[in-house]
Amino acid sequence: MCRVWVHLVSIVLLWWWIAIAEAEYIKYKDPKQPLKVRITDLMSRMTLEEKIGQMVQIDRIVATPEIMKNYSIGSVLSGGGSTPLPEASAADWVNMVNMFQKGSLSTRLGIPMIYGIDAVHGHNNVYNATIFPHNIGLGATGDPELVRRIGAATALEVRATGIPYIFAPCIAVCRDPRWGRCYESYSEDHKIVEEMTDIILGLQGEVPAGSRKAVPYVGGKNKVAACAKHFVGDGGTTKGINENNTVIDMHGLLSIHMPAYADSIFKGVSTIMVSYSSWNGIKMHANHYLVTRFLKETLKFKGFVISDWEGIDRITSPPHSNYSYSVQAGIQAGIDMVMVPFNYIEFIDDLTYMVKHKIIPMERIDDAVGRILLVKFTMGLFENPLADLSLVNELGKQEHRDLAREAVRKSLVLLKNGKNANDPLLPLPKKTSKILVAGTHADNLGYQCGGWTINWQGFNGNNYTSGTTILGAITSTVDPSTKVVYRENPDGDFVKSNNFAFAIVVVGEYPYAESIGDSVSLTMVDPGTNVISNVCKAVKCVVVIISGRPVVIEPYMSLIDALVAAWLPGTEGQGLTDVLFGDYGFSGKLSRTWFKNVDQLPMNVGDSHYDPLFPFGFGLATKTVVARSTSAGVGGRPHLFTIMAMVFISLYLGITLD
Repeated sequence: MCRVWVHLVSIVLLWWWIAIAEAEYIKYKDPKQPLKVRITDLMSRMTLEEKIGQMVQIDRIVATPEIMKNYSIGSVLSGGGSTPLPEASAADWVNMVNMFQKGSLSTRLGIPMIYGIDAVHGHNNVYNATIFPHNIGLGATGDPELVRRIGAATALEVRATGIPYIFAPCIAVCRDPRWGRCYESYSEDHKIVEEMTDIILGLQGEVPAGSRKAVPYVGGKNKVAACAKHFVGDGGTTKGINENNTVIDMHGLLSIHMPAYADSIFKGVSTIMVSYSSWNGIKMHANHYLVTRFLKETLKFKGFVISDWEGIDRITSPPHSNYSYSVQAGIQAGIDMVMVPFNYIEFIDDLTYMVKHKIIPMERIDDAVGRILLVKFTMGLFENPLADLSLVNELGKQEHRDLAREAVRKSLVLLKNGKNANDPLLPLPKKTSKILVAGTHADNLGYQCGGWTINWQGFNGNNYTSGTTILGAITSTVDPSTKVVYRENPDGDFVKSNNFAFAIVVVGEYPYAESIGDSVSLTMVDPGTNVISNVCKAVKCVVVIISGRPVVIEPYMSLIDALVAAWLPGTEGQGLTDVLFGDYGFSGKLSRTWFKNVDQLPMNVGDSHYDPLFPFGFGLATKTVVARSTSAGVGGRPHLFTIMAMVFISLYLGITLD
């Protein structure tokens, strides 16, 4: 009898353990379950407050683990210059991100947050990161494969700091260089912009063969979720005024500004950011037709749509003047995640009220949250929510700096080489008596990096991150016997009296971002034109322009022997000297038209009034000097057999090597 009771007790205990095991099995936590099953299961467990929390993105300045837990916040971001510490290390970033993530994981359902940051030309907010050329320079390379490699390197550096999501690429088609964000655009030609969406494949990874196209994809812990921005038409505003109105018919919108979004969706982009601008008077943040009906329904975008910084506030003028209306308009337009970034309590309260009072249907909330969770599951955040220190050495590593250097030299556009075709100035000799380096931008790392570097508006000087200035690159490239003299603003008498063999003048624009960069004059900063005049009247000169767009140069062309558009090259100044001194030839082509005067603007290739100083696609070429220098900062010498073969060929063809 005792044995029977023992047997019965054993059966009861077994049933009890089976019941507990079944109760503890949660489908959304099982990575073997299909995505749709995981999302459906998780959403069935979520309260309205938890769902709305997922739709909120706040800045790290106001975030705490307690806020992440109490409000079920779905995302945190670093705005421009928002860092955990001055000169924060990769480990500092990882520890900060994990601190917020632990707050999210401590919630009832343990839904991980997603941390986002602007990494628009490398991991540009972070000290010691590799800063690549801005998009206008990458467009001039005409090299999607290079851009794909830049995306992969950027993803590694971002992941090194524990961050899995970036607000890039910008796929605007800039149609007017007066726009302060023109350097964030690859080109005035939508075809080049479409090609450059290959950066998404570098950032997120290649969609595996046999997998569905046009769905969000992130290929593991070394990749990041990307964000195509700013939807749509932000590069076509009237007079290039930032956040202004783009006046264009549907055919023009679809043929110029929309194609790169279709390409990005096909390549698996995870998120899309809405533009501050308007289309024919309708704010994009409130445009239900384009955001929901066209982007989500016609283009079949499956990821989530995110607002820009306080984007819904700016639906009204002045911003935030009717916030409850802005919340309603933005959410009903189809925005899924809202970059608040500070005023999260008011947003949560307003949206909760509207859903409870059936002003906004629950279906709209479920659509938004389902899209957000789809991206989070796809990224593997539920399986690997916390970052580790395994990638910290990827930040600013030499391989990435070499890649940035390659990008610089391929982005440079040679606009003039010699007073006549028979007397070229470039490539320059490395060995000569004495040379002059002059100009406001010759020895200023911040100026050559431009906006969106360390701070939102960039920086001035050489102390805020690491890299090589153009002066430093010149000094390390020329022969040790060549004397390099630097004067930021020399007068004519100084130049005439020093018997320089030649001069390199580096001038351009100050760093800027967004509306602060809007310009009606498009002139270089003082004393740029005076430096050109003082130097180029007295000695043979090459003028290098550091700018985010074409600037006024036509009045000075007759003084200049050689002219180079270097755009905003980033931290690796040696990419410029690689080409100036002939280790590599010039190959870049203008990805946008260079105007004669601002009265011609807007002017793009194909316009009836097209009369440029340098047309779209223009760019002179130079040949590579045979023997590459082995001085500091320059690549190693070619193989001896290669040198001998080239010498033999040159002698056979009657070419003089110098």
